[in-house]
Amino acid sequence: MIMIVDDDIDDRDFFSEAVAELAIPTDCLTSFNGENALILLRNGGDRLPDCIFLDLNMPKMDGRIFLVELKKDEKLKNIPVVMYSTSSHQKDIDETRALGAIFFVTKPTEFKKLLQTISFVMNSDWKFHDNEIIIH
Repeated sequence: MIMIVDDDIDDRDFFSEAVAELAIPTDCLTSFNGENALILLRNGGDRLPDCIFLDLNMPKMDGRIFLVELKKDEKLKNIPVVMYSTSSHQKDIDETRALGAIFFVTKPTEFKKLLQTISFVMNSDWKFHDNEIIIH
């Protein structure tokens, strides 16, 4: 299962359509902000997403605060988080990486590029070692 956390309904729909097109059989869980996403994750039982694609700028709880809260939660802290934002500023990349994001993606506008991005993330073997992320 993949989770997309984004306040923009068009971006969530675009992302969900891309996941449905992939050859990877998986579900797509959606949330409209970080606060709602944490509620879904904490109340979702043992079935957790394999990866979370997280928008940076959202109302109520933005991506940075969500990352901090996620990493504090023993049950949720090891879910890989990919930042998924319109930003491409190095400051945002560095800051979210320091907070625990494994990867930073500037939102693609082309469907094919989005398919490639999701496929790359889902087919990568993310390993955690001494707080460093290694792609095998």
